[in-house]
Amino acid sequence: MALIFIRTTIIFITLLILMRLMGKSQIGEMQPFEFVISLLIAELACIPMADTSIPILYGIIAIITIFILHQLVWLLTLWFKPVRAVVSGKPSVVINKNGIDEFQLKKNNLDVSDLIENMRTAGYFNLDDVYYGLYEANGSFSALEKPEKAGYSLPLLLIDRGKTDSQNLTRCGFDKERLQSFLKEQNARIRDVVVMTINGEGRIYFQKRGEKYKIFNTEVNGNW
Repeated sequence: MALIFIRTTIIFITLLILMRLMGKSQIGEMQPFEFVISLLIAELACIPMADTSIPILYGIIAIITIFILHQLVWLLTLWFKPVRAVVSGKPSVVINKNGIDEFQLKKNNLDVSDLIENMRTAGYFNLDDVYYGLYEANGSFSALEKPEKAGYSLPLLLIDRGKTDSQNLTRCGFDKERLQSFLKEQNARIRDVVVMTINGEGRIYFQKRGEKYKIFNTEVNGNW
């Protein structure tokens, strides 16, 4: 028992020193390669702590090796910008002046509901509350917000990349007949729609594939 305690203490001190040497990004927003390194270090640290048959020196050497590789990758990304793009990735602009960039969403394995959720986390409840929205290389969402927010009611997602949300349609009193009528006016089919939302004030955000988003106002019967 005492041996495990001593081994764990040594590994803990080693990890503490190395994590401090790796810099603040290791304890903040991590780049993809830093996340992988953190997982490897955690795994390598557990083995010598739990298995006393493995010399503790093996674990320390493995952890230090990972640290050295981290520093080498960091230097390469600092000196050569193309390497940084390959290792860490590049920011993706998912909202621009025309609305949602569907290609960038697909590229990042996201759908509109994911985007809306991340926007709400960042404090934006309407898709047109921002001029530009982007996902940074570390996965965090950033935006250039507009001076005034678009309304003070929570929008419901009615169409997400060609698929309707029947529950939200019922909630806002927007039945299928009314939806089809609206789409007919816009010369669009459901599968042609990137996104359609509506808030409690009847404000519709509508974007057809390949076109700039449009804003409409209508009456709503629901209450949310």
